[in-house]
Amino acid sequence: MAEIRRLHTSEFKKKAVLLSYERKNVAETAKELDVKPKLLSKWRTIYQKYKEGSFPGEGRKRVYYEDAKIYELEKKLAESQLRLEILKEGIKLKPFGKQAIYNFIHQNKKKYPIGTMCQVLGISTSMYNLRMQQPLSKREIKAALLKEAIATVFYEFKQYRGCVLIARELCRRGIQISEDQVTFFMKQLGLKRKVKKKYKVTTDSNHKLYISPNILNRQFTADKPSKVWVSDITYIQIEKRFLYLTVIIDLYDRKIVGWNLSSVLSTTATILPAWNMAVNNRDLRDGLLFHSDRGTQYANKLFTSTLKQYKCIQSMSGKGSSIDNAVSESFFNSLKRELIYSQKTLLTPKEMRAEIFEYIENWYNKKRRHTALKYKTIEEFNT
Repeated sequence: MAEIRRLHTSEFKKKAVLLSYERKNVAETAKELDVKPKLLSKWRTIYQKYKEGSFPGEGRKRVYYEDAKIYELEKKLAESQLRLEILKEGIKLKPFGKQAIYNFIHQNKKKYPIGTMCQVLGISTSMYNLRMQQPLSKREIKAALLKEAIATVFYEFKQYRGCVLIARELCRRGIQISEDQVTFFMKQLGLKRKVKKKYKVTTDSNHKLYISPNILNRQFTADKPSKVWVSDITYIQIEKRFLYLTVIIDLYDRKIVGWNLSSVLSTTATILPAWNMAVNNRDLRDGLLFHSDRGTQYANKLFTSTLKQYKCIQSMSGKGSSIDNAVSESFFNSLKRELIYSQKTLLTPKEMRAEIFEYIENWYNKKRRHTALKYKTIEEFNT
């Protein structure tokens, strides 16, 4: 009859070795513990070599005593890296609801442990198993798809769109949804539009130059291109200093027809380069009305003579009245909310120029939807 092999725990082996050192007699200690002297001697040899890492347990790696702490740290580091990898991939799906996370866990169950994914992503393992066993109803599938569409538009428009504009954008894309539904699902998803921030005015109107009357008189519409242009200047903070952005907007389609980014506030560095871009981008009409604030850049002889040369009529806002130039102010408000305030660190001049170009030329003039154009893009409005 074959001898039955006894199994000894790690703790028993360690205590047996320590007891043998204490008794100083391997044979007597082995007899007392009811183990073979040869086996106890083997345990002693192992302990002399590995110390605390001698008996890690079945299926675990035996390590040298000096490396035991390193081994444990490496193990914890590997676990942390795994959890971080799961979090990076799974966190992107948070705005789309729990069903999207359930799907992610199911799709990656061969890549990551299910329990770890559920723990990292804040999902109950039992609820995940239940969801996998019970398919979604048609109503739940529709709600999940609507949530995904809402979150897509919300982030596509840089988190500055509320329920009204999101509902209209989805309807334009062929998804029938009401404003109330968008509000309800946005609350469930925890989506909140970013709050507007105020910005300082850079206009210097304390001068003795000629001030044109306010001919525009807050009539912010035009029935033809190049009939009314409005302009303004704002500051943008960068590393260690400021840049100054000048824009010219055509009220017909709200397009930025001319713009310039400069490091100083002189006329030759602000409005003149923006004007030259504008006249190259659009044909001028005799009698074009050009409206701005009372800043020295617009009131000095260099620029006023340029307007006369092109047979333009100049108009200026009332003193201290930003509402008289509301379209330009609104653009700067959007620019700073959607671009400037979202920057986590101050950019270099080169980086800021690239960001402004991308925002104006590729976003604002092409893709952004404008309330004044009945929620059309500028390109859609002009077709």
